[in-house]
Amino acid sequence: MALIVQKFGGTSVRDAERINNVADIVTSAYKDGNDVVVVVSAQGDTTDDLIAKAAEVNGKPSKREMDMLLSSGEQISAALLAMAIERMGYPVVSLLGWQAGFDTTSDYGNARIKKVDASRLKKELDKRRIVVVTGFQGLNRYGDMTTLGRGGSDTSAVAIAVALHADLCQIFTDVDGVYTADPRKIPGAVKLSSISYDEMLELATLGAQVLHNRSVEMAKKYNIELEVLSSLTRGRGTIVKEESNVEKMLISGVAKDDNIARISIIGVPDKPGLAFKIFSKLASKGVNVDIILQSIGRNGTKDISFTVEKDKMEDSIKLLKEYTDRWGASNIVADDNVSKVSIVGAGMESHPGVAAEMFEALFSRNVNIQMISTSEIKISVLIHKSDSDRAVEAIHDKFFETA
Repeated sequence: MALIVQKFGGTSVRDAERINNVADIVTSAYKDGNDVVVVVSAQGDTTDDLIAKAAEVNGKPSKREMDMLLSSGEQISAALLAMAIERMGYPVVSLLGWQAGFDTTSDYGNARIKKVDASRLKKELDKRRIVVVTGFQGLNRYGDMTTLGRGGSDTSAVAIAVALHADLCQIFTDVDGVYTADPRKIPGAVKLSSISYDEMLELATLGAQVLHNRSVEMAKKYNIELEVLSSLTRGRGTIVKEESNVEKMLISGVAKDDNIARISIIGVPDKPGLAFKIFSKLASKGVNVDIILQSIGRNGTKDISFTVEKDKMEDSIKLLKEYTDRWGASNIVADDNVSKVSIVGAGMESHPGVAAEMFEALFSRNVNIQMISTSEIKISVLIHKSDSDRAVEAIHDKFFETA
């Protein structure tokens, strides 16, 4: 008998038919003698609908009240799924995040999990109940509901798997595994049988929407084996684990991120300490900076360009403008009509010339590169947004044409 945590996304529970399908998957695992904890997201577009409802009554609602509103979506999914399982004659109980022991920070809208007190979960499992838990949420030290940010249900599932020392954590989505690119846009995308934590973390961070990056980070830290699979096809999925040599591919995937903006500070005095001041100010406001490019100093000045999340662009510009005159910079220029396209693969470490092949693929489609960032297992380029789909296709054809 194993202890399995299963997570189902919004598309998997979007209507009564899908909920009954999920109930069948869950009870099948239970009938095999396993203990089962299920984590659910809000149905379909419920979260977006709730955000729209908030905008109808308040253009700038507080983050606390938004968390109170948004957390209701998962409650609906959990209760409906529990009802479906109940109708099938199986013992089941649904729990809100706080009832399942989720203790979080007070960063409304993007809270972090501090700990999971699994005592209630263990009591319910000891009674041989299927436990359905609302993902994406918890409770802070003030007793307020908090949410974990978009994709947070994946993190909820992994956190429960850690707390219960689960044998497996399954993430059910609308695709049947992790592919070398988005199969909905790249017909030749190849499904991977396995992928390493490091590669999956890079892909998730770089725009692949299969898994939430914080969930992969947590799974790697506590060595929780993940399986990404479809709730619709019932086939084998992709295993995410410590090391993956099964595929023996040079790269594991191509990812695209459109939620990005480039900011350039022009004419920064070429002297020590200013880069520290710029990025420490951004960090103090919770702005995550990705690709950074600094020009060679000329005439006593240099230009510094970097990328941020698109919804952080305006706040970043406003913050930096308070200091540019003091620092002596001449101007700030921003562009949110850009995309970041990346390749990821552990095989890149021992194979020279990968960057050249990537750049050759972009050149073949007349795609201009604005910025470049590299690490041991990834290469990212910033390009014009209109070129992004063409760039992904060109790169994928280059590296997977014989796959």
